[in-house]
Amino acid sequence: MQISFVPAASARLVVLPRGSAGWEADLDPVLVGAGQAQRFAGKGGQIAEAFLPAEAGVVRQALLGVGEESDAARRGLALEKAGAALSARYLTSGEEALALQAAGLSADDVAALLLGLRLRGWRQDAYRTTQKDEEKPSLARIEVVGAPEGAESAWAAAVAVAEGVEFTRTLVTEPANVLYPESFVARAEARYAGTGLALRVLDEADMKALGMGALLGVAQGSVKPPRLLVIQWNGGPAGEPPVALVGKGVTFDTGGISLKPAGGMEDMKWDMGGAGAVAGAMLTLALRGARANVVGICGLVENMPDGNAQRPGDVVTSMNGQTIEVINTDAEGRLVLCDALTFVQREYKPKAVVDLATLTGAIIATLAHEYAGIFSTNDEIAAQLVAAGAGVGEELWRLPMGKAYDKMIDSPIADMKNVGGRFGGSITAAQFLARFIEDGVAWAHLDIAGMVWADKPGATWAKGATGYGVRLLDRFIRDTAEG
Repeated sequence: MQISFVPAASARLVVLPRGSAGWEADLDPVLVGAGQAQRFAGKGGQIAEAFLPAEAGVVRQALLGVGEESDAARRGLALEKAGAALSARYLTSGEEALALQAAGLSADDVAALLLGLRLRGWRQDAYRTTQKDEEKPSLARIEVVGAPEGAESAWAAAVAVAEGVEFTRTLVTEPANVLYPESFVARAEARYAGTGLALRVLDEADMKALGMGALLGVAQGSVKPPRLLVIQWNGGPAGEPPVALVGKGVTFDTGGISLKPAGGMEDMKWDMGGAGAVAGAMLTLALRGARANVVGICGLVENMPDGNAQRPGDVVTSMNGQTIEVINTDAEGRLVLCDALTFVQREYKPKAVVDLATLTGAIIATLAHEYAGIFSTNDEIAAQLVAAGAGVGEELWRLPMGKAYDKMIDSPIADMKNVGGRFGGSITAAQFLARFIEDGVAWAHLDIAGMVWADKPGATWAKGATGYGVRLLDRFIRDTAEG
């Protein structure tokens, strides 16, 4: 979708943003009447339209409700939702261009509205070959007319966010026969070219030499070899310890020998949503030139049940030397993450670590698809992440941790087991990861299993991949790591 700032509109679809107070002012009486007939009240995301006579025939004018929020964060989210409503309404309408009359909006208002419009307009149609013309996107051009000073630069900053979210959505949407550890790395290498991001890739031999027995145990049942992808952005002071972002990247999860039920297993292509979020967030940070040092780690494996697969009851040795009794091979994400966490702490000495993972079904049972869970042993970083999520509409809810939960993963034959029983599954998973965090490191774990994929459209996404996590991580870095 091409977005440009122009002095005058050429599109025959003209959109007029209006708040709830006095929306009728200075409008054509026909449009006012049409709005009243359609019960338009200026609420966020409302649309009312009319066809008005013009020299070249008719022009389609639409009123877009943007509400009256005074709080900056809530106003930004309301405007994103309003922009998304435009995409939902007109993306396949047959209209090829839309003119947005920006008079009366601030620069940040314009950027937020355009961001919502672009994000809701993202689609993955690469594998569709039989669509009817009316099902195909037609809206290709957005003209912004009467924009206030600073709007173009505000939009340029928002574009970096959109690019990161869209990259994540693409990765999460791809089927597992297309996206697997090696091809994930190849996608990243191609997308990051020219951005200033530095990549390092560890193969199976590298990880074996480092003693990553937990991660490699998950991967051993697949013909697709594992990879550990390291993505570095050095935008802060030289020598300053980085913030580490660590993502679970199980590109397909059958459950291994502890095989999942067949129904819904196709969804497990998005079990790499944590790694996808890290990959997208790193792209955003680079494109906007973040003034911070950040390292992203993606632990990439495929969990398959062949004759060489890990068995329930096996004991593996993690990179930091702790032994793990594998009770359930479908609790594999924590086995991938624990070695990735050890690696990043030893190699890069980060001042803070945030990991993201589609880790447990238990978090969906607890929070549904409304919040991701956050677990932390550090109140400060937990509060910072919750605030960052609220600011961008990617909500987090903090859950408890403690010694009683930690005891639930003690093993009678090893240092720990990888599941803790029937109850508190998302908490015991977090307690497992906490055993791999070194003293003095601020750490938080985000269980995003309920958020990376949507069965129905949301505020700024259609059904499918949401891109959850990219904006949250970007805001967290803005708020806490940039001077």
